[in-house]
Amino acid sequence: MRVHEQSRGYHRGARDYAAGRPGYPPEALAWLREVLHIGPGRRVLEVGAGTGKFIPVLREAGGDIVAVEPIAEMREQLVRAHPDVEALAGTAEAIPLPDASVDAMVCAQAFHWFATPAALAEMHRVLVPGGMLGLIWNGRDEAVPWVAALSEITNRHEGDTPRYRTGAWRSVFPAPGFEPVDERHVRNAHIGTAEQVVLRRTLSVSFIAGLPAEQRDEVERDIRAFIARTPELAGGGEIAFPYETSMYAYRRR
Repeated sequence: MRVHEQSRGYHRGARDYAAGRPGYPPEALAWLREVLHIGPGRRVLEVGAGTGKFIPVLREAGGDIVAVEPIAEMREQLVRAHPDVEALAGTAEAIPLPDASVDAMVCAQAFHWFATPAALAEMHRVLVPGGMLGLIWNGRDEAVPWVAALSEITNRHEGDTPRYRTGAWRSVFPAPGFEPVDERHVRNAHIGTAEQVVLRRTLSVSFIAGLPAEQRDEVERDIRAFIARTPELAGGGEIAFPYETSMYAYRRR
């Protein structure tokens, strides 16, 4: 996995990541079963598995789960939450598995970090012929005014950090040995207090978590002030942070 400088934030922010990120809508489970053909008797690999946020969905789909994650702090959270899952230290460009050893592969909230020809070649090596590669992201719905305003606060710190929203990950497709088979987009929401789904979500962003302590504290103050002045967020009760879940599937030729 091409480890970008800003991914160092995940070493510091693994706990915030586990707590502050949204889950996945029911349509993601249907996609795993119907498009990626994940189910009993099938072996599925998650690359860039992080803290294991996507593993409950994979578990519900069925099959034998293997997780690869290069960042030790993230992997420790994953093992703690899912001790029965085989969790391996590895990268997208050096997956510690034999050739043609998995039936399907998933990258949840991760592919933009390692969208390189070398990573796709390695994924092609590990997948069985006809095996499926699935990419899935939760992207915030910036058509909602307060969400767009929140993004203005956080985006000023992003620098050159790889992000799904830029679409730069698409530049590696079409890719040798892969053919696109499916793309779908559905609505999703992260339900919780503003502290949980706005503040902790923001602090879990890699380029925020990777800031020097003084600057992280400043971002936290800015977000708390933003929550206080935003009518949709200031009441103290539960809110629904709107997302769009995007899913893309490719078949190994």
